[in-house]
Amino acid sequence: MNFSGKVVLITGATSGIGRKAAIMFAERGAKVAVNGTSSDRGKEVIEEIKKIGKEAVFVAGDVARDAKSIVDGTIEAFGRIDILVNNAGIVLYGDAEEATEEDFQRTIDINVKGPFLLSKYVLPYMKKQGGGVIVNVSSEVALVGIPKRCVYSISKAALLGLTRSLAADYVAYGIRVNAVCPGTTYSRGLESRIKASSDPEAMVNRMISRIPMKRLGKEEEIAFAILFAACDEAGFMTGSVITIDGGSTAV
Repeated sequence: MNFSGKVVLITGATSGIGRKAAIMFAERGAKVAVNGTSSDRGKEVIEEIKKIGKEAVFVAGDVARDAKSIVDGTIEAFGRIDILVNNAGIVLYGDAEEATEEDFQRTIDINVKGPFLLSKYVLPYMKKQGGGVIVNVSSEVALVGIPKRCVYSISKAALLGLTRSLAADYVAYGIRVNAVCPGTTYSRGLESRIKASSDPEAMVNRMISRIPMKRLGKEEEIAFAILFAACDEAGFMTGSVITIDGGSTAV
């Protein structure tokens, strides 16, 4: 996969899967706009990308409130956007009774409204350019029911609807839209949750017990799927959903 000459905007790119994807895109030639809310972490990612001799800028903003300015900042820096990766998201745990209205609204704002608005503001540029790719980072919870993920599941299922609708509406403009659905993936955030639990070993065992491969996913494995969904070699793929979950949704 070669992304030389491409400009990639990745939301939530200062940590986890987004950070890994930003670096992997840059390693393959892309110019990267790194979005996040922490300027310190954003600068760290930018420096890491610059060390490998590639161009990157940090575009600060909350996707729920600042979608247009995030897109405008990327255009100002690079003049175009070839690939948008809607990766930013939050997870709030609980069932329907435990979730508050505030929990619901905040989750929908970040996980659904943000990707919708980012796509809305990017699409005119992609149409003018003659094409582009949008990759939405959904989740296995959009495909199967998992306890205590009610609001999160709603938001990630909505992303699949957005993916297919955009794919149908914009295929005539050379714009492809795909989604990836990661399973449980080891990250710094998950590591913190494990360490904070009363029984870390039991928590890990519970997570891997429902995964046929009997291990957690790796950030680079999810990032690779994002890159594949965006690459020219996958040019006949749009409206598609890629699951990377160790077989969890297959059984």
